[in-house]
Amino acid sequence: MLLALRLRDFVIVDTLEVDFGPGFTVLTGETGAGKSILIDALQLTLGARGDSGVVREGASRADLVAEFSASPALDAWLAERELAGDPGTVMLRRIVEADGRSRALVNGHPATVAQLREIGEQLVDIHGQHAAQSMLRSGGQRDLLDAFAQAQPLAGEVAADFANLRGARERTATALVASRELALERERLQWQAGELAQLNLDPGEWDQLNEEQKRLAHAAALLEGARSAAEVLSDNDDSLTGRLQSVLQRLRPLAVIDARLADAVSMLDSACIQADEAASALSDYAERVDLDPQRLAQVEQRIGQAFSLARKLRLAPESLADTLADLQARLADLDAAQDLDALRAIERDAQNRFEQSAARLSAIRRKAADKLARGVSEHLQTLGMAGARFVVAVEPADASGAGLDRIEFQIAGHAGAQARSLAKVASGGELSRIGLAIAVLAAQANPVPTLIFDEADAGVGGAVGDAIGLLMRTLGAARQVLCVTHLPQVAARAHQHLSVSKEARDGHTVSRIATLDRGTRIDEVARMLAGSEITATTRKHARELLAAS
Repeated sequence: MLLALRLRDFVIVDTLEVDFGPGFTVLTGETGAGKSILIDALQLTLGARGDSGVVREGASRADLVAEFSASPALDAWLAERELAGDPGTVMLRRIVEADGRSRALVNGHPATVAQLREIGEQLVDIHGQHAAQSMLRSGGQRDLLDAFAQAQPLAGEVAADFANLRGARERTATALVASRELALERERLQWQAGELAQLNLDPGEWDQLNEEQKRLAHAAALLEGARSAAEVLSDNDDSLTGRLQSVLQRLRPLAVIDARLADAVSMLDSACIQADEAASALSDYAERVDLDPQRLAQVEQRIGQAFSLARKLRLAPESLADTLADLQARLADLDAAQDLDALRAIERDAQNRFEQSAARLSAIRRKAADKLARGVSEHLQTLGMAGARFVVAVEPADASGAGLDRIEFQIAGHAGAQARSLAKVASGGELSRIGLAIAVLAAQANPVPTLIFDEADAGVGGAVGDAIGLLMRTLGAARQVLCVTHLPQVAARAHQHLSVSKEARDGHTVSRIATLDRGTRIDEVARMLAGSEITATTRKHARELLAAS
């Protein structure tokens, strides 16, 4: 349950610390005092969106901390995510800077807003003051029924299945519409691929052909040059190596006499060896040079074919082989895209998945609709609508992301009357009472420990207010219940009473909150009964209300 809420520089709150107890707690105060601000602050700590507007004027940031007791399951959840604190408690903190940036912490550990929301779903169920208005919308009625049935995960699955089905239908339709264009595209690509396949140029072959053509075209010059060089080096009487050997023979004896000639002799000796090796390499090369005019003609013919096809297709010759691979891949994609049988099979599978999940959701909705209708009808008998009958109609509808159902809330005002659409016949007060009954039933179906009602009793009063207060107190016997209310009958039923007020300070309006004792509680209930002028009569009435609780 919620143990404490601490606020600093939030809207019109400068500093505020509130401790909460078990049972049924009411928050009361004059309009604009800041009752709902506390609920807004709590929602921020539970992961609601925050912006710079929540920072009190003149402050640098708003700082909000909510402390809850934690179940063993929540302790384990926190430990798995390295967010654990003291066992049995969880501290949620939200800091919103004046520039709109915000930070979230769980037990002092940095956390994401999504993690705050996940924690909040295990701790608190909030029913806002505008919940009744959502019952006037078909989508809102469906959401309320799904929440009561705890079918939101399945509803999300149905929405995803329908989106998948819609995508499959669109792909099939696109393939049908584009079949002629795709056929023309495939025809063009097949022609290009056929031309390239006929040439059958391998990857890297273009470079190899050019290298071979260059070598074959200059084979005669290469042979003549190699032979001539080899002859100059060693293959005649006046060869270079012979003359080097002659020079060496004259210098070697002289180097014995003068050692300064030794380096020259060494270099000439090395030159003689290298000249012999070069002559040998040239002779070997000359023996391997291929004078093959027929092969040269074949190579030049293939190069010409490649040039011709490249010009025809407006491509670079070196890209022909890669282009063939790209065309073949594109043709495979087109074949897959035009495989209408496969696309229709995918669409049928998507249709079956959607129908199965939607049928499961419809069955859950129908079962929950009967239970919700009975429960709301029972509560309405004590909420000033004796004889009223609430109906949740679940009718077949065209397939959509919401499933195969149309949900309509209906009300019969008295016994024997025909149920009619809630949006057409219910008054504001009736909507509030029906909304409260749904909220109470949904809360009973939801195992979270803390229930919060933000002016869910708007639009009612008198004996109905007393019934609402009794209902809240009954809920408070098993859960922690917090209620923002303007009804003295509801306030009188609370186990704990918090009063919110505002005052001017240093030119700014600030909000204050106080836990009321017996005496101050009488004054507050009297104020709620009579307004600003409290009399002995209103105090007496307030005492009677509190005594009846």
